[in-house]
Amino acid sequence: MIFSHIPVMLEECMGGLKLKSDGIYFDGTVGGAGHSYEILKRTSPGGRLIATDLDDDAIKAANDRLREFKGRFEIYKSDYKDFEEVFKEAGVSELDGAILDFGVSSYQLDNAERGFSYMKPDAPLDMRMDRSKPLTAATIINGYSRSELADILKKYGEEKFASNIADNIVKSRTRKAITTCGELVEIIENSIPKKFQQNGPAARKSFQAVRIAVNGELNGLYDCVLSLTRRLKKGGRIVILTFHSLEDRIVKQAFKYLETDCVCDKSIPVCVCGKVKEIEVITKKPIEASVKEMAVNSRSKCAKLRIAEKIN
Repeated sequence: MIFSHIPVMLEECMGGLKLKSDGIYFDGTVGGAGHSYEILKRTSPGGRLIATDLDDDAIKAANDRLREFKGRFEIYKSDYKDFEEVFKEAGVSELDGAILDFGVSSYQLDNAERGFSYMKPDAPLDMRMDRSKPLTAATIINGYSRSELADILKKYGEEKFASNIADNIVKSRTRKAITTCGELVEIIENSIPKKFQQNGPAARKSFQAVRIAVNGELNGLYDCVLSLTRRLKKGGRIVILTFHSLEDRIVKQAFKYLETDCVCDKSIPVCVCGKVKEIEVITKKPIEASVKEMAVNSRSKCAKLRIAEKIN
């Protein structure tokens, strides 16, 4: 299967980055290199791109897609949260811009063997971005306790029926290990009253929750946004695309802290923290995809784009 992924809000992201012809840019979630390609295309031969991804298929596809810009980019197999190590290896200290696109690629969803989609009933329960890691969705579903499962579904999927689903997973796996996406979907559907299954697939929230747990997607995200933004040069921009409320909330909170001038207790008459305003948030409200884009790319429907500019 060819690695494919339509970049969401491409023009909005490129405009948000306010590209400089000879700038240094970081794409922490390179995927199929849709955003990276445009960054290199719209900058001069002096422009440079550092990129990371955990998915070997994505890295191969990105290298192929960007080959015409040979010498201007480097792609590392790494979690974007480990950017400090990557920058050290790349010899980069400051950036003109950074982009993070947290969406799961079309390739990952459509490739049944990756086990990301509730639409692929025969797919194995996998969901790993990095397939060299041992933790899979099957490990969680068959090995975690009832309370751990309920907590994951509630915390990462905001699933109202987390307890019901966890109960039924535990009952089911005592008879037979749950190994396919279809088996998990059936358990979830049988755990949620039919009247609450009218607004989209019943399994969507649970699959999101398990995927987040498998890949540790929210672990350290807040601190990463803070530290990555601080690597920007004055006037540099960070552009972040989120696809569910949990991610967006964390990004919003991180931007709010960076934009705050003082974090002292209000009862203290004089500031002693030394905190200064570090960014200007460009998007007071997140940008959403246009109706036209949503019609062409359904995966843009839940996307939110936030942009900030380093001022100190």
